[in-house]
Amino acid sequence: MDTKLLIINPGSTSTKISLFLNDQSLFEVSRFHDAPVLLRYPHVNAQVPFRYQVILEMLKEKNVDPAEIDVFVGRGGSACTQPGGVTIIDQKLYDDTEAAVGGSEHAAKLGVMLAWKFALAYHRPAYTLNPTNVDEYNDYARLTGIRGLYRTPHSHVLNPKAVAEAHAESLGRRYEDCCFIVAHIDGGVTVSAHDHGRMTDGTMGADGDGPFAPTRIGSVPVLALLDYIEKRTHTGGPGERPSAEAVLDDVRRMCSRSGGFVSLFGTSNSDTIHALVEQGDPKAVLVWNTMIYQICKSIGAMSAVLRGKVDAILLTGGLMRFEDITEGIRERCGWIAPIQVYPGEMEQEAMALPVLKVVRGEAKARTYSGRNVWQGFTGMDL
Repeated sequence: MDTKLLIINPGSTSTKISLFLNDQSLFEVSRFHDAPVLLRYPHVNAQVPFRYQVILEMLKEKNVDPAEIDVFVGRGGSACTQPGGVTIIDQKLYDDTEAAVGGSEHAAKLGVMLAWKFALAYHRPAYTLNPTNVDEYNDYARLTGIRGLYRTPHSHVLNPKAVAEAHAESLGRRYEDCCFIVAHIDGGVTVSAHDHGRMTDGTMGADGDGPFAPTRIGSVPVLALLDYIEKRTHTGGPGERPSAEAVLDDVRRMCSRSGGFVSLFGTSNSDTIHALVEQGDPKAVLVWNTMIYQICKSIGAMSAVLRGKVDAILLTGGLMRFEDITEGIRERCGWIAPIQVYPGEMEQEAMALPVLKVVRGEAKARTYSGRNVWQGFTGMDL
């Protein structure tokens, strides 16, 4: 029996959908959303009606009736940490995603929320796969210098794993037998270490960690950030000073939605910024090359995680359409390992095909447990 799958992939600057008939993509459509448009919504959750309508419009343009779709698949994140693989979307997963119990406010979470809304509206099943909160970290990647405060995985997982598996196959090897560094470079940027089939460490792009990006601040010295927050709360006359809560909300937004290019230029449109770079604009050149520099620093860090035994550095994501990013990384990191570029993303197929196996009874999907994968350091006061 034929199966139609709608793949819903919200990003920090876009909404992308694909319609698959069995294992064949019938079409893929993406809509760019500049940061000022999305920042009209105070929280990511508030974007759901807007993005739902965008998807309906894209389906209408393709003459597709949502009632004819058999399965809805959404990108995920923000719930409790999960193992890799396919997970059934149910009300519990929706509720935890909406509440961001995993502590990450990223647009990827909207995939679960939108897929569930379509599933309820059209009485169809819904699934997610390799969300941003997949936890395969090693313990060294978790611990911080503050007791009771740990690094929790919030990163691009779906596309990096798909790219790593594809590259391993191109080498005639299994993903589980290789060590890769994968840099996902788009509206958000993350760099991750893949050690024999597990994503054991990586930057947490939407949490104020790693390179800055079109929509994100990246790593900022803690004291400098505290000074920034304190200064903001003491600026202006009586009645004009923002509350500490308002400033903290602003900083949280900058971590995932309004930092990076948005803070520095007022737009998340990388084409606009790169056009300025090509014109020799000094500010744009400095910002663009600093982003590349910071990506290289993170790649170097992940090479240390893998003890220098790196089979390849894989560059992927929408910004890999700009060749100067590749050349900048090759110049600084080419000595570490061979560099391979996978322009764009492999996320749509990576979500569709495993779910199709579940629908056909060839594989099993997990039920969301509502419990974090990692439960703390046993027997240690950390």
